[in-house]
Order: sequence, then structure tokens, then C-alpha cells
Amino acid sequence: MNYITYKNAGISLLVFTVLLVFTMLHHPSGGSIQHLGDITTMIIITHSVAILSLPFGWIGFWGLTLKLGTDKFGSVLAFAMISLGLIAVLLAGATNGLVFPIFLQHYKDASPETMTAIDPVLRYSLAFNHAFDYVYTVAIGLAILCWSIVILVFRKLPVWVGWLGIAVAVFMAVPLMAGVAVNSVHGLRLFGTGLVLWLLVVGGVLVNGRPRKDLARRTV
Repeated sequence: MNYITYKNAGISLLVFTVLLVFTMLHHPSGGSIQHLGDITTMIIITHSVAILSLPFGWIGFWGLTLKLGTDKFGSVLAFAMISLGLIAVLLAGATNGLVFPIFLQHYKDASPETMTAIDPVLRYSLAFNHAFDYVYTVAIGLAILCWSIVILVFRKLPVWVGWLGIAVAVFMAVPLMAGVAVNSVHGLRLFGTGLVLWLLVVGGVLVNGRPRKDLARRTV
């Protein structure tokens, strides 16, 4: 990849970030089944934007992986982790943002007895979605950690970017270990804040960076 391609990868990460921020700002905060039924349009829009952002993220992360070196095990492992995380985001977004509201539309005017009868189905759908939330949270955090270690060891990007990634990975891990639900609004915002900060920095570095000789020729 040449400079222009790395720049495009950085731009893709920044586009991914903008779409991610839009999703976070407009993501419904939950509520009763009746309330969710009333805002199905917004649910579909926000989750559709999140799904749309994923190809931009994947291209940007692939560019970052190439920048750090596909001959580095840690870099490739990070890309495998982030790919797993993006797939989990896709499944979570499709389940919670498309399947759930579309299913709910069929019961918009249902009686309380009918809603009570389908309550186990709705609870199962939410539990299914929450499982993907945990998968992408852990996978993305591990990907950032792996890339950060590679940056610190091989210095293909500024060292401070590596230290920032370590800090962000810890910032993501602490609420999870403290028992904060990653699928709650509070947990999602904590995770999203750390991710957005890291994406802005890495995307900006890729956009503004110039190719330079490797500072180290070692391999992981």
C-alpha cells in the first residue's frame, strides 16, 4: 500500500467514526414494549447506519494492519479479532435493529394478553442480542490491545498512539470487570467513548502520516 491508500484507510476510519457517533447519539435508550413499538422507525434508522458503517471500518482496520505489517503476528491477530467484533456488531445490529422492530410491528395493536404471551420470545431476542454485545466488546478491546503492543514494539506509528491504545483497552475492560452491563446505555457510552477517541487518533495519524523506514526489523 502506498501513501494514498493509507490515507484512504484513515479516511475510512474517520467515516466509520462519524457514523458510529451518529448511532450512539440517536440510539434508543430502551423502555417498555409499547414505547419501543412507537419508535421502531428510529430504531431501524440508527441500526441501519451502524450496519452501513461496518465496511468503512473493515477497510480502515485492514489498512492499519498493513501499515503495521502483515508479517507481525500481533497485527494479524488484531485484525482477526476486529473482524470477529465487526461480525458481532452486524449480528447485534441486525437482530436488535431490524429483526426485533419488524417483529414488533406485527403486534403494534395487540391486546395486553397477546403481548404477555409473546413476552418470552421478546426476552429471548434481547438475550440473543446481548450475547453479541459482549462478543464485540471483548473482541474490539483485544484488537486495540494487540495493535497497541505492535506499535510499541515496532514503532510503525508514533509510540504515544500505542500507549493511548493500551489506556483505551484498559478503559474498556474496567467497566466490564466491574459488572457494568455492556448492553446498557451507560455501558455502551463508556465503550463508545473510548473507541471513538482511539479511532479519531488512529484515523488522523493514517491520514496525515508519511511512509518512513521501519525503526525495527524484528518480527513478533
